[in-house]
Amino acid sequence: MPAFPPRATRLALALSAGAFAAGCGSFDNASQRLAGIVTPYKVEVVQGNFVSKEQAEAVKPGMTRQQVRDILGTPLVTSIFHNERWDYVFTLKRQGVPAQERKLAVHFKGGVMERAEGDEMPSEAEFVATLGSKHKNAKVPPLEASEDKLQQFNAGRPAAAPAPAPAPAEPPPATSYPPLEAPTR
Repeated sequence: MPAFPPRATRLALALSAGAFAAGCGSFDNASQRLAGIVTPYKVEVVQGNFVSKEQAEAVKPGMTRQQVRDILGTPLVTSIFHNERWDYVFTLKRQGVPAQERKLAVHFKGGVMERAEGDEMPSEAEFVATLGSKHKNAKVPPLEASEDKLQQFNAGRPAAAPAPAPAPAEPPPATSYPPLEAPTR
C-alpha cells in the first residue's frame, strides 16, 4: 500500500477541515434563520390597578379615603412610612409591544384627599385601542349581510310554507290551593 507523502496528507487534512467548517457555517446560518422565525410564547404580564383618565378626573380634593377607594379601587402601594399617600401603579408587558407603565399618587391630609399627581392617564377608549391585536392589517369580515347577499342566499332555498295561525289560547284551569296557615279559632 502506497504511503501518502507528508505534504499530501497535510493537504487532505486541510481540505477536509475546510469542508467541515463550511458545513458548520451553513448549518449555523440555517439555525439562526429558524430561531428568528420560531419564537417562544411569552405570557402577558399585567400588574396593578388601571386608572383611566375619567377615574382620575372624578376624584376631587375633600373626598374621604373611602370615596377615593370607591372610584380608583384599592391602591397597589400603601406604606406605613407614608401614611397619607396612596400609590396606584399599573404595568402591562406584552411580547412585541413596549411595556406600558402609569403611576398616580393620591395625597391625604387628615383623612381627606388633598391632591393627586402622576402620569397623564389614557381614557378607557385609548387604553383599549392599545390592547388591539398585533395583526393590524388583518382583514375584518363584514358583519352585516347586504341586500344582494340576502337575495343570493334566499334564491337557493325553497320557498317556506306559511306558518299556521296560532290556536286561540285557553284560559288556565281554575285551581284552588289549601291555605298556608291553619285557621285560627
